[in-house]
Amino acid sequence: MSIQSTLRYTCILVFSFLLFGAINAKAQVAAIDTMPMVPADSAVIDTPKAPKIELGSHQLTIGINILRPVINAYSTDKYGYEFAADYYLKNELYLAAEGGWGTSTVTYTDLKYNTSNYFFRAGFNKYLFPRQDAKDWGGLFMGLRLATAGIDRSAATYTVIDSLWGNNTGSLAGKSFNAYWMEITAGVRVELYKGLMAGWNIRGKFLLNGKSFNDLSPLYVAGYGRGDKTSAFDFNFYLSYAVRWKRH
Repeated sequence: MSIQSTLRYTCILVFSFLLFGAINAKAQVAAIDTMPMVPADSAVIDTPKAPKIELGSHQLTIGINILRPVINAYSTDKYGYEFAADYYLKNELYLAAEGGWGTSTVTYTDLKYNTSNYFFRAGFNKYLFPRQDAKDWGGLFMGLRLATAGIDRSAATYTVIDSLWGNNTGSLAGKSFNAYWMEITAGVRVELYKGLMAGWNIRGKFLLNGKSFNDLSPLYVAGYGRGDKTSAFDFNFYLSYAVRWKRH
C-alpha cells in the first residue's frame, strides 16, 4: 500500500473519531448544563437511579446496495451486485454479513481475458450512541469486516508488439484463486418509514494476499475493487427492510 493511500485512510479515520468525539462531548456538556444546582453546604442526598428503559427486541435487516445497478448501467467492462444483512445483538452491537457477485472483461488491443467472482464478508457494526427509544433504530456506526472472494479467470491471450522482430502472440491458461481482505467501515442509517431503512457508508479495504494476483490481476473484483491494488476505497448506499419481533 502506498504512503499516499496510508495517509488518506489515516486522515479519514482520525477525522471520523474526532467528529464523533466532538458530538459526544457536546451531548455530555448539554446534559451537565441542564442539571440542577446544589448548594455547597447542603448534605449529599442519594437520589434513586432513573429506571432503565427496556429496549429489548430482535431486528433482522436485509437490503441491497442500490449504487451497484446504477454503476452497472454506465459500465461496459464490469458489473456487480451486492446484498447485506445484519442482526441486532445488544448494546448497539450488530452482526453483519454481505455478499454478491460480479464479472469483468479486459479487451485491450494486446490483452484479452474475462474474470468472474463471488464474495462474502462477515463482521460487526457498533453504533456510537445508545438508543433512547424502543423505536429508535438509526444512528452513526463504525464496523469491521473480514472478506473472501472466489475468482475464476479465463484463458488470456496477449500480443507482444515488436517493430524490429515482429509481433508475438501467446496465451496464459485460465486460473482459479481466492482473495482475502479486511475492511474498516463507518456510516449512517435512518428509518424512513415503518421498517424501511436507508443508509450510506464508506469503506477502507486492505488486501491480505496480494501475491495471488502477481501473474495477471483481475481488472475488477466484485466486493473489493481493482485487482491490481493492495488497498481500495469505496462508498455504498443501501436500501433495506427491517423485520422486528419482541424478545421473550
